[in-house]
Amino acid sequence: MLADLDVTPHALARRHRPVTFVDVVHEGSTFTELFALLDDWIVESREPWEVVRRKLRFLGVTRSRKTSPNTWRWHQHAGWTRRLPAASVRNVSLDALVWSYFGDHQTKLTRSFRPDRWLLTDDGPDRDERARQALAEAVALVAYGRGAPGRRALAAATSHEPALAEPWLRSVVRQLNGV
Repeated sequence: MLADLDVTPHALARRHRPVTFVDVVHEGSTFTELFALLDDWIVESREPWEVVRRKLRFLGVTRSRKTSPNTWRWHQHAGWTRRLPAASVRNVSLDALVWSYFGDHQTKLTRSFRPDRWLLTDDGPDRDERARQALAEAVALVAYGRGAPGRRALAAATSHEPALAEPWLRSVVRQLNGV
């Protein structure tokens, strides 16, 4: 599948921009499996690790938790993350109820992509009423996000985030506001 997407060690070593893997993360085991697969493939293909490692990004969508030095964070317990530049592994946290909806309850339009299912044939989405409602929800969310009111609402919600101190996020907010 990665080869079909041109995400091979050879392609990674030669691409200009990094590739970002995104997942709704509970404990990070899917990312651990994916990194192990990529690591073995890079070694086998003899591509330069120091070049490829700068082309990998992992973005975990996590449940918002209390900010504390004692808070458990998946990436701090995954040894492989230390083999990448510090900025290569990031998290975006969601309110616990929102995360639970996406991670535990939302009807999936594609099969779950756990490592034990990577090599299975994709049989497509279900065609029952729940799947149709989930598809309608996805279409409505995309339409809302493409419209000016949706972009302004996202910019307004983002304006309260501590990360707004980062230039990249201010740039996103300006684009959302059409500035």
